[in-house]
Amino acid sequence: MKCEEIFAALALLEKERGIPQDFMLEKIVQALVTAYKRDHEDVENVVVDVNEEKHDLKMFVEKTVVEEVENPAAEISAEEAKALSAKYHVGDTVRFPVKNVDFGRIAAGNGKQVIIQGLREAERGMVYDEFNSKQHEILTGVVTRVDPRNGNVSLRIGTGTDSTEALLMAGEQVPGEELTEGMHVKVYVVEVRRSTRGPQVLISRTHPGLVKRLFELEVPEIYDGTVEVKSIAREAGSRTKMAVWSNDENVDPIGACVGPKGQRVGSIVEELRGEKIDIVKYSEDPAQFIAAALAPADVIDVWMADEGKACRVIVPDDQLSLAIGKEGQNARLAARLTGYKIDIKPESYHDEEAPAEDDEPVIVDDEETAAPEETAAEPADAE
Repeated sequence: MKCEEIFAALALLEKERGIPQDFMLEKIVQALVTAYKRDHEDVENVVVDVNEEKHDLKMFVEKTVVEEVENPAAEISAEEAKALSAKYHVGDTVRFPVKNVDFGRIAAGNGKQVIIQGLREAERGMVYDEFNSKQHEILTGVVTRVDPRNGNVSLRIGTGTDSTEALLMAGEQVPGEELTEGMHVKVYVVEVRRSTRGPQVLISRTHPGLVKRLFELEVPEIYDGTVEVKSIAREAGSRTKMAVWSNDENVDPIGACVGPKGQRVGSIVEELRGEKIDIVKYSEDPAQFIAAALAPADVIDVWMADEGKACRVIVPDDQLSLAIGKEGQNARLAARLTGYKIDIKPESYHDEEAPAEDDEPVIVDDEETAAPEETAAEPADAE
């Protein structure tokens, strides 16, 4: 591969792939220097001059002029330098051009290889930069393959030459959701990591961030900051609880998220294949927030613990199962949403055990609340 061919190939790569010519030239120069040093162990300082206008590369071996040579690979005596030219003095650098025959052989052997390798590195770098800038955002992909062995799904994200492949692991898919080839799905970019095999893009359909971003797309009040999503607790494919707050007293945060005739939340439920979404109003008062988080159940009273993030909630007897939810889901999601351990008791328990007006509320340990009609939900780690 001649110099002219190298520059022509780099120009084509920049035009068609968007890979900067300077980036590739740097890689080629490094490879040429390394190759020459490998074949000539008696040299240390090798440089390549690049003339982009003339599409030319020239290689030189550099040696420093010294009084007494201690390292022949990098030094030349003043006497030898003077023999080459009277202009050289101690401390100057003498450049010895590499013969065109030797340089041509090295360029031919390494130019093509470096271009291919550099192309891979550049593409990996471009993929990393593209996805790294989209961390915690939603991307739309097309299912290209479903692995029958482990359930992992390959997605093509983007179009044309700008498209790239991403892998949706089975553990990041919504339980019960069936993805088929050609289907368009929205995914949440959790993280982008560098690796020796190229960038790893971690995408998810189960992450709570997916729900938050979907609401940002559907609800202008969330996108512009009028309404804030304070916290989200999600059991993908089944139910999500989301706490919202309005920075404008004239804007109802729940109404803004639901939309006219439920259109906004309805489109998100459709995207999530029927996943139920409870939207509750956030409050800085923990008792009010906990009561709202247990919706659709009514709450009679909330007793906050003196220490730690725990509370006891009293609900009507006929709504105890509603407050707890199927397999404890409602209480579990409320605990995650609020960050509090929630001990749910029926009103009859409240009547029997209620403290006197002057007494402090009592929080009963799990061991003390083992009756079938009672439950305590633990908060999960923050989503």
